[in-house]
Amino acid sequence: MDFSGEKILVTGATGFVGAAVARALAPQGARLRLLVRAGSDRTNLAGLNAELAEGDLRDAPSVARATDGVRYLFHVAADYRLWARDPEEIVRNNRASTETVMNAAKAAGVERIVYTSSVATLKPLDGGIADEDRPATPEQAVGAYKRSKVVAERLVEAMAADGLPVVIVNPSTPIGPRDVKPTPTGRIVVEAANGRMPAFVDSGLNLAHVDDVAAGHLLAMAKGRIGERYILGGQDVSLGQMLGDIARIIGRRPPTVRIPRAALFPLAHANEAWCRLTAKDDPFLTVDSLKMAAHNMYFSSAKAQAELGYHARPYVEALADAIAWFRAAGKIA
Repeated sequence: MDFSGEKILVTGATGFVGAAVARALAPQGARLRLLVRAGSDRTNLAGLNAELAEGDLRDAPSVARATDGVRYLFHVAADYRLWARDPEEIVRNNRASTETVMNAAKAAGVERIVYTSSVATLKPLDGGIADEDRPATPEQAVGAYKRSKVVAERLVEAMAADGLPVVIVNPSTPIGPRDVKPTPTGRIVVEAANGRMPAFVDSGLNLAHVDDVAAGHLLAMAKGRIGERYILGGQDVSLGQMLGDIARIIGRRPPTVRIPRAALFPLAHANEAWCRLTAKDDPFLTVDSLKMAAHNMYFSSAKAQAELGYHARPYVEALADAIAWFRAAGKIA
């Protein structure tokens, strides 16, 4: 698909994946419009030639203005928190914002949409590798964030069945440059690189370079089948291996102590209590994250590879790029 000269709206471009999508589109000559909140951190927009449309994803009039005259839409934005004082706030935010954006796109006659979901909407396969054929129900999702993504994805599926021209992509766990906030996985990279993770639990995840995930979004726009979901992943890696590779890149001794998850639940409860007391929103260790760690979150991108031509580089390259960016940003000593 030739994006040159096409007016394209990207939501979430100040964030990690959204910025990567916008930066993948920019060299192709797309006329970018980025929906951004007033007062948002715009570090990731530096150097991008794009029109900024200020608005809020839950505010229908501002979203309608942003979608007006747009041919293609990438809805990447989401409330990506694994913990909140009111967990249902995450569910409300992701459902409401998705519904608002999809309705605005339908009203504006947007020709094609890529909706960024997550592998959080899929059930892990203990002892195996899960694919797109294992959708979770809201009741099966662990934690408010995963539940919010399931609810939002089911809404998009229903709208696709009703004629909305939307393709769903399910990134696994992106890592790489421009993780400004950072994401929960980015925090693991930073903490481990700074020597503050001397031990780990027995778990695993699928890691992919954020720029490969962004390229997968463009492939989904060009080749994806309406109403289908595509996992955009990379390599399945144990947490112990990930921490060992971080240590090797940094030049530290890798952690070797494996801690039972059960032993960490009191600390997770204490972390959450402290955040409630101090009005902080980002406990590093949460009860839900420990519950998630009970499963190896391994996923297959075979469908995206076969139908879209998706490809992911070795995950250690993503890890090295992430560490280099965090170091340059002053987050790694």
